[in-house]
Amino acid sequence: MRRPRIPRACPRRERRPGLPVLSPVTLWAPFRALFWGLLLGATSGCWSAPTVLSPRTHGSVGLPHHGVITDAAPLSPDDDTLVRFRNEGIHWGRPRLVATITAAAARVAAKRPGGAPLVVADLSARRGGRIPRHRSHRSGRDADLLFFVLTPDGRSIRNPGFLHFGRDGLAPVSRSRRTFVRLDVDRTWQLVKALVEDRDASLQWLFVARWLRQMLLDHAYARGEPVETMYRASKLLHQPSDSFAHDDHIHVRLACTDHDAVGGCRGGPQWPWLTAAAVDPAPSPLDDVALLRALVRPDPEG
Repeated sequence: MRRPRIPRACPRRERRPGLPVLSPVTLWAPFRALFWGLLLGATSGCWSAPTVLSPRTHGSVGLPHHGVITDAAPLSPDDDTLVRFRNEGIHWGRPRLVATITAAAARVAAKRPGGAPLVVADLSARRGGRIPRHRSHRSGRDADLLFFVLTPDGRSIRNPGFLHFGRDGLAPVSRSRRTFVRLDVDRTWQLVKALVEDRDASLQWLFVARWLRQMLLDHAYARGEPVETMYRASKLLHQPSDSFAHDDHIHVRLACTDHDAVGGCRGGPQWPWLTAAAVDPAPSPLDDVALLRALVRPDPEG
């Protein structure tokens, strides 16, 4: 026989009104949202994206291979001095980068008129992050510039796109290797010179293959270029050790200025000649009243 059920000695306590009962599912929900948010940031390369928790994070944020960009500027459409190689929406960069490329192309056209325009390939997406064909180009500080080229008989033509130049300065155009173009060393050096001497650019690197770097520097030395320009070019022209040799284009990368670093820019060396341009002028001392006004004044940038 079943034993009779004995009633409980103490009645069940009534639930207090106004106090919600938190189930394990409810407790886990915030942690689950945090987990998926971190996973999304890791896979999309947007760890440093501006958020309400970091409202002053802006500009070129993060590293070239792990960052984003705000306030991007588009590279202008085709004109007499430069043309875009692709129209895939990856022609955005920091305003300083776009201005540097535009000014360099105009300077080459002025120094060597009558030649083909500069062909500009990939920059960054409008908001940065990962783009096809690139490990970097994520924070608005990188751009690919194709070399100026010549026909074998010396005519300047537009670069058809990412031709691999050998140690003899020649690059095959077709797969049959029956058609070649020559590296236009003089106009390519004029491009490098314009980039190096632009004090507003704050260059960090000009990635290029080692043998092409030597061709450009030998040409500059034979021309008797200024010592300071030669010194900076020898430091900035560099074959990267963690990627391809860059024998088909020049990879321009800008350095982080102090203003950019405050906004979240990271990575790379700071060359000695950039120090003066990167440091903001020292503010004049304020009296107590002026200091108080500066502290309570609303931030114009929000």
